[in-house]
Amino acid sequence: MTTILIIDDDVELTDLLKEFLSNFKYKLVIYHNPVDALQFLEEKTCDMVLLDVMLPEMDGLQVLRSIRENSEVPVMMLT
Repeated sequence: MTTILIIDDDVELTDLLKEFLSNFKYKLVIYHNPVDALQFLEEKTCDMVLLDVMLPEMDGLQVLRSIRENSEVPVMMLT
């Protein structure tokens, strides 16, 4: 099963993404906090990341740089 990690602080948007993408039988992992999401990526893998640009604590580009230190997972930026 394909796993998609969603990193976005907008709960309504992540609920909509979850509802839509679940129809395609993706396994979704959702984090509203980028620090927690990066910790998840240190311990687990995923097939794709949907990443918001505007996040609390660090912006999406900082998160992307952190992801790229250890992974080449495809990342789609949400703006």
